[in-house]
Amino acid sequence: MLCDLLQIRPGVTAIIGGGGKSTLLRALADALAPHARVLVATSTKMYVPDWCPVVLDASLAAVERAFAESPVVCAGLLCELPGKLAAPGLAWEALAGAADYVLVEADGSRHLPLKAHAAHEPVVPACASRVVCVAGIDGVGEQVSQACHRPQLFAQLAGVPVEAPVTPEALAAVLGAEGLHDILYINKVESAEAWRQAERVAQLAATPVVAGSLRRGEFACLR
Repeated sequence: MLCDLLQIRPGVTAIIGGGGKSTLLRALADALAPHARVLVATSTKMYVPDWCPVVLDASLAAVERAFAESPVVCAGLLCELPGKLAAPGLAWEALAGAADYVLVEADGSRHLPLKAHAAHEPVVPACASRVVCVAGIDGVGEQVSQACHRPQLFAQLAGVPVEAPVTPEALAAVLGAEGLHDILYINKVESAEAWRQAERVAQLAATPVVAGSLRRGEFACLR
């Protein structure tokens, strides 16, 4: 259901934005796995997953061998940060030819629910057919300085002080000003107030909006 709501298509999907990207990536991979070959990777840095085989050999042959054992495979190269992977040493187009779906974690947020993007972010593969932005509704109501990665930039785009609380209007303003995604996923929507806030963001958004809780497995299309 979530894959349908987010309109995930065969080929390359990039996941950007705030905290929850890795959880969303796994949820999508699990949903697609029964009927497709799914490759997960990063274009920046990601933690080494412990829930699927990891291919460190930068070759399509190694990826194919892994798919013979599992419908979900992670490809990447070890980087200087312990426990993390860097982008695989293969072209995204080549990886897309080896899998039905390629899910790419294309951003970093230091585990914060919201973020604004510097000029070099996100790192979206040129061949991506879908860019999903993740926003944690738990950041709404918190100070920009506490809830957002790159808080000064977020405040500038929202037109508020960095000490101000994040409002649905401020979040929508930043997402609209950046215009980096095709569809927005609002996570951790688990109360009546959180749904009200998510619905307000959706009213102001320029893209389709899906909201819900990955923890509970509950989702709805708001726009």
